[in-house]
Amino acid sequence: METEADEVHQFWEQHYGRADRIWSGRVNARLIEVASELKPGRALDLGCGEGADAMWLAEHGWQVVAVDVSATALQRATTDARQRNLLDRIDFQHRDLSDSFPDGIFDLVSAHYLHSPVRLEREAVLRRAAERLTRGGVLLIVDHASAPPWSQHKHHDLPGIEEVLAPLSLGSDQWHRERAEPVERKAVGPDGQVATVTDNVIVLRRADSQAAS
Repeated sequence: METEADEVHQFWEQHYGRADRIWSGRVNARLIEVASELKPGRALDLGCGEGADAMWLAEHGWQVVAVDVSATALQRATTDARQRNLLDRIDFQHRDLSDSFPDGIFDLVSAHYLHSPVRLEREAVLRRAAERLTRGGVLLIVDHASAPPWSQHKHHDLPGIEEVLAPLSLGSDQWHRERAEPVERKAVGPDGQVATVTDNVIVLRRADSQAAS
């Protein structure tokens, strides 16, 4: 009998098996905006896919833990990182985040498009991510707020900003909301189609004073 975990792995292996390369290989713009303002430290990339964000962070002085549920995606990321001489700065980990979470604490946690049509304990994952941030650390969440016309998931309900934040129960005395807004961007489809889509961008900073404990 197939378990939920088996279904998750099968879904994402099929997803990445559709082509030799699924994503563009370009770093996400919101990550550049946020990380460029921070002193490099230890970063966690949740759902790293083929590794573009993790490699950008590594090239800019970060030590990175990059996690994904797809072994195929991680294999591609590892190959690219090796070619760019970055493996000493990136620890690629094969994990289903609903079942296990990386060890340690981080100065930056990035969760870009951490959506899934199969099992993902998303609220619990984001709460764990917040717990693993050092004082003064930053949690960056970028969600789809709309889907392009070619998406197979355009009829799925996508959470709004407050829907994301409320279950995390991050008190204002311990967390500073530095950014929480919709942002438009251009998206290019599999056949070269272009559309304007909206992302919800959330940037939270953990208070760095001892009084916030």
